[in-house]
Formats: sequence, C-alpha cells, structure tokens
Amino acid sequence: MTPEHTALVRRQETQRAHVLGIPECLDERALREPAVPSGWSCLDLVHHLAVDVERFWFRAVMGGDPAAVDSFAVDGGAWTAPPGLSAAEVFDLYRREAALADAAVAGLPLDSGPAWWPDRYGPWRNGDLREVMLHVIIDTACHAGQLDVVRELRDGRQWLVVN
Repeated sequence: MTPEHTALVRRQETQRAHVLGIPECLDERALREPAVPSGWSCLDLVHHLAVDVERFWFRAVMGGDPAAVDSFAVDGGAWTAPPGLSAAEVFDLYRREAALADAAVAGLPLDSGPAWWPDRYGPWRNGDLREVMLHVIIDTACHAGQLDVVRELRDGRQWLVVN
C-alpha cells in the first residue's frame, strides 16, 4: 500500500470510529427513535453506512464481489435498519462491512477503475479508487456529523468534548 493509500485508509478508520462512538450508550429505544422529520433513526443511518456505503462502494463497485453486487439487485438501498436486527447487530454489521470493504480494496492501486456499476445510476461518476475513497470519507464524515447533532439533542453528549 502506498503512503497515500495508507493515509486515506486511516482517515476512513477515524470516521468509522466516530460513527460507532457517537451513538455509544444510547439505549435501543433512543437508537430506533426517528431523529429528524424525514424519519430516519441513528440505527437507520448506521445500517445505511454499512450497506449503501461500505458494501456498495468498496465490495460491489470497486471489488466486483458477486455477493455484494447481488445484494443491490433487489432494491439497491438500505436506509432502514431491519426491525429484527438489534442495535448490537447493526453495529456489528457496520464493523463487518468495514473490514470486508478494506479487504476488497487493499490490493487495488488507487488509479483502479470500477469492477461494476449499476445501470440504473447512469454513467460512472468517479474516476478511480482514490476518488471513491475520498467520496466515502466525505460521506461518512457528513453522516457522523448528523449523528453528532442527534446525540447532542438526545442527551447533550458531544463527540470529542468531555461533558
């Protein structure tokens, strides 16, 4: 792995830790309660990051993993955490998908193009793995920020602030 690739992976790891750290210690009810008028909950957002971000971009698009590709053939989206999954299972899914995502792209050069792209999204929009990694880091950071706001509204806790 090049130093640039290593730096990108470290940034993504930092954002993943943020996503998992913010909802820490919220009970199941608080994690499932709609957070905004559109109706998503903290668990919905973490599930989305696991499936629509980690699995989609790294395992399906860049890695071409047939199982990951097939998981998008049905509906292509996972903005709702299945009611049968506990909070612990959603967080474990995110951790697993992150590890699988890392493994899927570990050996790819940063200038690698996609292995798969869904026809329903039109033409390919990112140039290579480097752009995909930057996109995912930004997307994850944005969602981590949303979780920050929800957490602060729930109980006053802020990420990286001792209170």
